[in-house]
Amino acid sequence: MSYLEIINAYQLSTQQWIFILLAVFLLGLSKSGIKGIGILNVVILAFVFGEKASTGVLLPMLIFADIFAVIYYNRHANWTYIKKLLPWMVVGVLVGVWVGNDISELLFKRLMAIIIIASVLILFYNEKRKSSTIPTHIAFSSSAGFLAGFTTMIGNLAGPISNIYFLAIKLPKNEFIGTAAWLFFIINVFKLPFHFFVWKTVTKESLVLNSLLIPAVVLGFFIGVMIVKKISNLNYRKFILIVTTIGALVMLFK
Repeated sequence: MSYLEIINAYQLSTQQWIFILLAVFLLGLSKSGIKGIGILNVVILAFVFGEKASTGVLLPMLIFADIFAVIYYNRHANWTYIKKLLPWMVVGVLVGVWVGNDISELLFKRLMAIIIIASVLILFYNEKRKSSTIPTHIAFSSSAGFLAGFTTMIGNLAGPISNIYFLAIKLPKNEFIGTAAWLFFIINVFKLPFHFFVWKTVTKESLVLNSLLIPAVVLGFFIGVMIVKKISNLNYRKFILIVTTIGALVMLFK
């Protein structure tokens, strides 16, 4: 098949192309540090391609954006927290691969949305009472890591979980972004073979489509970087809490 034939095979309308470009632009914004809006990428692409197929379309774009993020925010990464979360995320991904074909996506998303909203409410409460307590128990990092790994494999929905974790441990803005950048770059690369060889959601056709979308991701990333620079640490925490809540509500009622 020629390049043009592969693109035509998707039979996308003008409206669908607009939605796709918007989704990957928002992906670039999200990876630049404007966390919480990543759920919108998932919702938009699932609307165009279907739930499972959209995960394969999105994953290579996530890895591409992750590369920009780790290069730009590399010096801010806190490897202590990456080492705490990563093993549990790997376990979560493997469980996600195993049960991914059987779980009800609607039930899964609604349960996750309820968990996220409850977690955000607790964080809002702690913010209001100026609590300085930082959770250090292994049960907190292991459960957050497992849920993040499981949700990222099932539907690229780990963003809200990781946001909750990094907000709870009170990482400063740039450290939050840099740590998340490396963590998700590693785990997204780890997921890639499963999408190729097990689920078969990443294909030659989807990679050709990805190549057309790269400029929108780059544009979103650098616009996002300029926006993040203007947000203080305090306002960044409030922004992430609000946007994460909105994303969870979208997930709940979609």
